[in-house]
Amino acid sequence: MPRSRRSMPLPWMQVLLYGLFLAAGTIALQWIDYLRIVRTQSTDLILFGVAAAFLALGLFVGARVLRPAKPRPFDGNPQAQASLGISARERTVLEALAAGRSNKEIARDLAVSPNTVKTHVARLFEKLGVNRRTEAIARARELGLLP
Repeated sequence: MPRSRRSMPLPWMQVLLYGLFLAAGTIALQWIDYLRIVRTQSTDLILFGVAAAFLALGLFVGARVLRPAKPRPFDGNPQAQASLGISARERTVLEALAAGRSNKEIARDLAVSPNTVKTHVARLFEKLGVNRRTEAIARARELGLLP
């Protein structure tokens, strides 16, 4: 007597059932192992948790405390500029000198003649008490006129 196809369970259905039973058994064994570890190693687990919490707290506080301070915006030391009597145009020329520009380049940028730039440079030398461009730049940095 031949069996009908419907009465016989499909092979993939049996595989699925066996797989579910094996998974349930594995989970049960893992749970038992977990409970054993928790009972025997509870002190170690608590110490690990406390140590991890202090590590996280230390990293957080260290990042806050040791963070570099935000740099103050450069203001150009207006007190020194006023005490030396450096005008805004002379300040612009001084910044151009620090950038390494020649008199002709400065004159072109400011739309003035090169002789005017030479006059500004000479007055800057006089006010800063120097004789060369490099000395003027170094002195201006000492006074906080340049970054």
